Amino acid sequence: MIVAAAVLLVAGILLDYPELVVLGLGAVTVVAAAAGWMLARPEVTIEREIRPDRVAEGGTARGVLVVTNTARRRSPPMVVGESVGGQRVGITVASLPPGGCQQAEYQLPTAQRGVFEVGPLTLGHADPLRLMHLRRGFPSRSVLRVYPKLLPVVPLPTGGSPDLDGPTTAAAAPGGVAFHGLRDYVRGDDLRLIHWRSTARAGKFMVRHNVVPREPRMLVVLDTSAAPYLDAPNGGRANDGRRGDGAGHSAGDGRGRGQVQVHGHFEDAVRIAASLAAAAVTHGFPVEVHTTGGQRAVAQRGEGAPMAVLDLLAGVEARADDPGLTALTGMVPRDGGVVLGIVTGQPAAAAAATVSAVRPRFAMVTLVQVGAAPGRPGPAVRGALVLNVRTSEDFVAAWNTRVAR
Repeated sequence: MIVAAAVLLVAGILLDYPELVVLGLGAVTVVAAAAGWMLARPEVTIEREIRPDRVAEGGTARGVLVVTNTARRRSPPMVVGESVGGQRVGITVASLPPGGCQQAEYQLPTAQRGVFEVGPLTLGHADPLRLMHLRRGFPSRSVLRVYPKLLPVVPLPTGGSPDLDGPTTAAAAPGGVAFHGLRDYVRGDDLRLIHWRSTARAGKFMVRHNVVPREPRMLVVLDTSAAPYLDAPNGGRANDGRRGDGAGHSAGDGRGRGQVQVHGHFEDAVRIAASLAAAAVTHGFPVEVHTTGGQRAVAQRGEGAPMAVLDLLAGVEARADDPGLTALTGMVPRDGGVVLGIVTGQPAAAAAATVSAVRPRFAMVTLVQVGAAPGRPGPAVRGALVLNVRTSEDFVAAWNTRVAR
């Protein structure tokens, strides 16, 4: 419009056409009016909320924006631009009276597991003739965590049944039903716990020290090295680099050191690890989840949803510089009673041998391998339960059939 105004004015003056001059002045007036309109910048506040901010794969999550006009005049119509996982979403906001507000909702992508940044916001407005457009940014950011899908599976096998009368340790929580030993009487102890024969021999009050018996603790280890998933047979699935649809998975954005493109079976492994941890908590077992890359999360029994574990597994990635199953030697517990579950792809024989090396230090060891070719058995690990499956869906049926509790 500015170029048209200049051309019309120059042409009208040089050619002595008053009509062109009038048209040029009209164009100048329109541009000036648009510029004046843009001086009335909208004064608004924008609040964002993610509902919910944690969701399982394929679940429903929405972004909710509340735009409030804080000016004493009516705000012009606006468009709010939102960045969601690298994509742009436009939300139209109508003209608001002074103090008025509008709430707008938009769908968030949840088809892929991951930790996604929502934001920053941009606010744009234009004049009625759409000649000018101004945009300004709001640095507000939020985080959406998409958890791996939880599968309906039973917990890891413990290799035995809980014993209410033992074994016990001095560090166990007091107040249980298992007798651990005798100790001196302390003010406030239940008089019914006094052991009179020992009191007579010692010449002082002695009481029974009852504790909560030591219960099996579960350790789930996810192999986050890239090699077992690169080497996994594709079983007919194309490695196209997509994530979350079972076809392929790019570990990170390709810019981080050690991050490589791995097969989609890594997503199967993450789902299995998350499901085993959630099943342990549901059945009353304390559980720790470790990755071979050094990440760790703990969930206590009775906690409900293991949030810390799911937060960890939402953002976990496979890396080429990860030590893989050789990291198991650094996860050996100091005391007994720990049940180990390992989830990996198709590791090399040398890496799988580490499982045999650490087996005697655990009460029970289970090795789950994904990405198997049909009919291919898993490695032989003496004293361990080995399950070699193709996908996480195959794992559910095979696991619940084979594991008897």
